[in-house]
Amino acid sequence: MAKSGLSYGDGDELPLRTFHNHRKAIRDIFDIHINCDTKHGYRYCIDEPERLESDRLRNWLIDSYATLNQIQADKKLEGKIIFEDIPSGHLWLTAITDAMRRNKVLYITHQGFGKPEPNSFEIEPYYLKVVNRRWYVIARSPYYSERNKAKGNKPEVVYLVYALDRITQIEETDKSFHLNKDFDVDEYFVGCCGVITSDVAIERVVILAYNGFADYLRILPLHSSQKELESNDESTLFEYHVKPTFDFYQLLLAQGDQIEVIEPKSVRDMMRNFVINLMDYYGRG
Repeated sequence: MAKSGLSYGDGDELPLRTFHNHRKAIRDIFDIHINCDTKHGYRYCIDEPERLESDRLRNWLIDSYATLNQIQADKKLEGKIIFEDIPSGHLWLTAITDAMRRNKVLYITHQGFGKPEPNSFEIEPYYLKVVNRRWYVIARSPYYSERNKAKGNKPEVVYLVYALDRITQIEETDKSFHLNKDFDVDEYFVGCCGVITSDVAIERVVILAYNGFADYLRILPLHSSQKELESNDESTLFEYHVKPTFDFYQLLLAQGDQIEVIEPKSVRDMMRNFVINLMDYYGRG
């Protein structure tokens, strides 16, 4: 039997056929192509590694798959790995991803927070997004798009975000839709810190992180635009370019007394209002 020159973890050689089966599975599952470099000693390497490094979804899938394999291979780890549950992702993911794959219009029943009754309507599912343990679908709204177009309102094409845990029913329709190639999901969320979008302008926000909290922010930035400005023994200044939406304020409040907003005044004043309300709540009685 031909050998690949590779081995299992216990030292036994990996049969060449098994190696090529693994190559095919990696290509089919992750769309990663491992090619043979015949000019340099028949070495195998990943084709276009820079494409892999920039693909967040594929990296997440690989990490999850590798972790699962490691846990299954080592029975001593069973029950010792604790995962954070994402309660909204299991029920509707299959239906939505299948509709996304085939460009099928979905008829959903959705009940937003604070709404007394659920509403049912059609959506054209474009993207899925995970934020803070919740799955969301970004979709074109046929109703609002057609209404705005008829009334001459802007934007003419309306995209909305729906949390999967607020969906109570999904039905696939017999309608198909054409994906708008001009829709840029990264541009749609530019300046946002979660899933709440806004037409407000992006602002420069400067915060002061006290004591050792700067080390935490260096490892886990609050936003992709984070930039460290200056630091001393007691505090560090960080700069952000964001839209000050509700998501952003919730993110700042979650840091407690570890940070202080320095500018702009509008964001600092809003944070002060939150603090005053909290003091009122906790000062009662």
